[in-house]
Amino acid sequence: MAKTILEVRELTTKYVTRFHEDVYAVDHVSLQIEEGKSLGIAGESGCGKSTLALSLMGYYFPPLHYMSGEIIIDGKNISGLDPDVVRRTVLGKDVAYIPQAAMNALNPTRKISAFIEDVILAHEPGRKRKEIRDMARKRFEELHLPQEALDRYAVELSGGMKQRVVIAVSTILSPTVLIADEPSSALDVTSQKVVIKMLREMMEKGFIKSMIFITHELPLLYNVTDDIMVMYAGQIVERGSAKEMVFDPIHPYSRGLMKSILVPEDGTRANKLTAIPGTPPNLKNPPRGCRFAERCKYAKPSCETVSVPMIDIGGGRMYRCGHSVKHLKEVYASED
Repeated sequence: MAKTILEVRELTTKYVTRFHEDVYAVDHVSLQIEEGKSLGIAGESGCGKSTLALSLMGYYFPPLHYMSGEIIIDGKNISGLDPDVVRRTVLGKDVAYIPQAAMNALNPTRKISAFIEDVILAHEPGRKRKEIRDMARKRFEELHLPQEALDRYAVELSGGMKQRVVIAVSTILSPTVLIADEPSSALDVTSQKVVIKMLREMMEKGFIKSMIFITHELPLLYNVTDDIMVMYAGQIVERGSAKEMVFDPIHPYSRGLMKSILVPEDGTRANKLTAIPGTPPNLKNPPRGCRFAERCKYAKPSCETVSVPMIDIGGGRMYRCGHSVKHLKEVYASED
C-alpha cells in the first residue's frame, strides 16, 4: 500500500476585509495524496484554488487567516505553527510553492546562483559556497538546464527558461510536496510542454515526492496528473482519476466545466461549447445549501436549503450533490 504523503483534514481558512468581513475562501477541505502521485485542482477564477495552495503551506499572513483543520506532511502536522517556524523548517523542504506569474518572481539585480544560495543557507546555514555551487550544477544538469544560466540574471533568460529555473530553484532541497499554481499559463504551447515534461521528470527521479498542479484548464490536467479535484466556491465538489474527471464527470459543475472547453481527444466537430450561466456566490454570505444550486439546471428545491457532504462512491471517486449518480448519468445520457 502506497504511503500517504499529504493529508488535509477539514481545512478552513478565511480572508478578513478592511471592513472586518469574513470571506471563507477554503471551507472544510479534505484531501490525500500518496507518494509518487500528483493531484490536479481545477475550477474557475475565484473558486479558491490559489488560496488553498497558500493555505497548504501553513504560512499565513493578513488578510489570509487559518481557522481550523489539519495539514499533515509526511507525518508532520504543520497547521497552526508560528510563521517563523514554518518559514525556517517547512517551506522549501517539506513543501515548495511555484506561484502564478513565477517568471516575475526573480529579482532582476541578482544572479540565479544567488537565489539558490539563499534557499539552501536558509535551511542549512553550515553549507559551504563551493558545496552549494556543486549541488546547483548537478541539479541543473539532471534537469537538462544549461549550467551557464547559474551566472545569468533573470532578464537574460527567455520566458520558458525563467519558468524552468524558478522550478529548479524552488525544488533544490527536494521537497516532499510541490505546489504548482498555474505554472504554464503565461507560456506558449511549446514552452508549456517543456515545463510539464520537466515536472514529470522531477517526479520520476524522486526530486519531489508528490505534486499538486493547479489550473483552470481541466483537460490540461489529464496529461499531467493522476487524480483531479474540482473546486467551487471554496469547497470540493468532485474528485476522481484524471480519465474519469475529463471523460465522465459526475457533478453538474464538473460537467459544465468540460462542456465549456474543447477536448482534442473527444474531437471538435460534434461538440459545441456551452457556458455555465450565472456567477459564483458571494463567499461573505454563502448559500445554506448547495453553492452551485442557483446556476444548476438540475437543482431541486431541497438543493437550496440542504448542504450535502462529499459522498464516497468507491475507487477514490467522490462527489458533492443531492442527486444520485444513477439519476445524473441518466439525465446526461438523455441530453447527449
